Amino acid sequence: MSVQVVLPGVLADLAGGAKHLDVEPGGATLADLLDAVAAQHPTLGRRIRDETGRVRRFVNVYVDGEDVRWQGGLTTAVRDGAVVQVLPSVAGG
Repeated sequence: MSVQVVLPGVLADLAGGAKHLDVEPGGATLADLLDAVAAQHPTLGRRIRDETGRVRRFVNVYVDGEDVRWQGGLTTAVRDGAVVQVLPSVAGG
């Protein structure tokens, strides 16, 4: 199974400059995918999830365009060929 992870520039820098990562997770959930990302790019993994393994509060994750906060969080199913976007929140005024 292969999943494409799309990163904005600020996070791509933590993945060696790659804005698109092809990842083969060890399972079929978002948690499995993020584990695989963290194994390949530990600094990126720490930026996405906190020390308890939860997605950080100011990071938004979308699986095939759907916000995982409303789809099951880390238990969200990730199918073969899925596109997962990881976006840090933008604040300001």
